[in-house]
Amino acid sequence: MNMQDYLYPGERLDDLQRNGYKIIQNPEKFCFGMDAVLLSSFAKLEHCKRVLDMGTGTGILPILLSAKTDTEFFEAIEIQEESADMARRSVACNHLEDRIHITTGSLVNASALFGNHSFDAVVTNPPYMNDKHGLKNPELPKAIARHEVLCTLEDVIRESAAVLKPKKSLYMVHRPFRLAEIFRTLEKYRLEPKRMCLVHPYLHKEPNMVLIEAVKDGRPRITIEPPIIVYESPGVYTRQLLEIYGY
Repeated sequence: MNMQDYLYPGERLDDLQRNGYKIIQNPEKFCFGMDAVLLSSFAKLEHCKRVLDMGTGTGILPILLSAKTDTEFFEAIEIQEESADMARRSVACNHLEDRIHITTGSLVNASALFGNHSFDAVVTNPPYMNDKHGLKNPELPKAIARHEVLCTLEDVIRESAAVLKPKKSLYMVHRPFRLAEIFRTLEKYRLEPKRMCLVHPYLHKEPNMVLIEAVKDGRPRITIEPPIIVYESPGVYTRQLLEIYGY
């Protein structure tokens, strides 16, 4: 089957520059961003047999992570059937059906769907904004991806804690302005922050992303990693970012 045969009208096939893998995207709907790429490099999945991606969208995280790690199996859950279908076609296009499975469903029910203590790690790039933060996109697929329309930060953290085995890690990318809320909620569900990295668009600009690793029932101690600076100047990536991308 030709790779182009996996595409529907309005979709395109993007090269991920990893293992020859491609991903199907529709620019009129929602395309993955740098946050997913940074999270895929931040997550340490050595010796992880089963990993869950909470809110996979079009499947970018499990596809990237399957190229970067030796993880045996990725389960990915996505509530929007259109995105889940696109993710399944990307998985098939890359012949990764034995390593990645896409489930259509709400991450709010993750522990009921997959069982407690069933994963060695969880990765998530959840909606960043709640009702108090900015205007919702009028297009529902984008609003669901960016705003807490169908799930909340607490839903993500609660279900992550439930499905994780003891002493295993949640890896999350989010916005720094919600850090206090993130830490409070992690503590509520016995997830101990262990690593944190702030991402700055430019050297002298405030951070606009934060990468966090939290360990279920971990001991209190957090490492603040050196910050990631994205751009040297408009449109010019830093050497640091190019190395993260693998160039």
